[in-house]
Amino acid sequence: MTQLTQTAADTAAGPADTAPPSSPQRTRAPLVKRILPRTLLGRSLLIILLPLVLLQVISTWVFYDRHYDTTTKRLSQAIAGDIATVIHMMVRNPGAVERAQAFRIARRAMWLELSFEEGARLPEASSTRAIGPFASILDRKLTKAMEEFVGRPFLIDTVSYDKQVKIQVQLADGVLTAMVPRQRLFSSTTYIFIMWMVGSSIILFAVAVLFMRNQVRPIRRLAQAAESFGKGHDVAGFKPEGAAEVRQAAAAFLQMRSRIKRQIDQRTEFLAGVSHDLRTPLTRMKLQLAMFGETPEVADLRADVAEMERMLDGYLAFARGEGTEQPQPSDIGALLRDIVAQMRRDGSAIDLHVETEMTVPLRREAMRRCLANLIANARRYARHVWVRAGQRGRTLEIIIDDDGPGIPADKREMVFRPFYRLDESRNPETGGVGLGLTIARDVVRNHGGDLVLEDAPGGGLRARLWLPV
Repeated sequence: MTQLTQTAADTAAGPADTAPPSSPQRTRAPLVKRILPRTLLGRSLLIILLPLVLLQVISTWVFYDRHYDTTTKRLSQAIAGDIATVIHMMVRNPGAVERAQAFRIARRAMWLELSFEEGARLPEASSTRAIGPFASILDRKLTKAMEEFVGRPFLIDTVSYDKQVKIQVQLADGVLTAMVPRQRLFSSTTYIFIMWMVGSSIILFAVAVLFMRNQVRPIRRLAQAAESFGKGHDVAGFKPEGAAEVRQAAAAFLQMRSRIKRQIDQRTEFLAGVSHDLRTPLTRMKLQLAMFGETPEVADLRADVAEMERMLDGYLAFARGEGTEQPQPSDIGALLRDIVAQMRRDGSAIDLHVETEMTVPLRREAMRRCLANLIANARRYARHVWVRAGQRGRTLEIIIDDDGPGIPADKREMVFRPFYRLDESRNPETGGVGLGLTIARDVVRNHGGDLVLEDAPGGGLRARLWLPV
């Protein structure tokens, strides 16, 4: 691929596509950033969910602190007032007949089941009811109301009965027992409030999830299209959709893609014309040289013409960048075995180890040329070459080691420049025109990976490339 398409690929693929699996980890992010969701959908839902939860907490606190507290207080005061009224009637009319009549009135009008045990005494510890810090709101409010309206020793049991509350009051001649239905001390608005609050929150959250997913989907499709285009794949069927800002970004991406493709096509056509124009005089020169005799001068001219032809072929191959080939599922192990088998025919010592069979989408001919350039470059300057391929998580890693002279660390990035040659460490008579490593990295990066040079364990050079699986 050309330098222009390579720049577009690097920009669209992003740093995540080119980071090596063994690269040093970045500085550990703060705790808040590690806890927060990383996706736009997650963060958008968090923005919606946090205010919703905060509103529910505040509403619940206000409800229980104000409404429920006040309601329980009023109901408790009503019960205590009814019991105080009955006690007042019993004191004024102490006879058994009057007491029974008062109990019937209380049962019918106040929903109180009353009984009286003459001569009975409440436990001394219960005459002054102590309310602990973990007592319920009902215990607190009912106790306070009994102290305020009745003013006698009493005992409250809100636990022993499912549907009733037992209240015992110490009178002068016995103990008055009142069984109060819990309905008189309970307000259904509590459950109604909680059900409405939780139910409405679930419905709102579900609607928010559906809405945000529809809003995030166009952004995800735009990112996938940009990544696919950065890797050189055809972005078919992509069209702007979603919110106005997302549509604007998608339209800008489509315009950028059209401009890049138009520039590539124009330059490819231009280079095709240059190739035709330059090859014609070279062919005439080769024919004219063939008519001369064998002299040292003619041999030098033939060498110059051959070198010019090799340089022209290398330049055109680099400029075209194999841009017309479409990715196809390919067996990387079979590809490596084919390349190594061809090079072993020349007597090269090459060891190949494929850890597992892997099928990945590749531009097969472009990747073949990339790997062939790397292996040929290694065997040209070394006696032995080791090739190893394996999967590392979601990454395919291929390592090519040699026992040659290597490349100085400060010049390893420079050798990827077009037409750059290391004359001090490499023999210029056996090398090419300085485009092999450039083409190799260009091919790898257009597949979404990267290529780096390192020190080999045996002291030579290691070429390590990785591709997304």
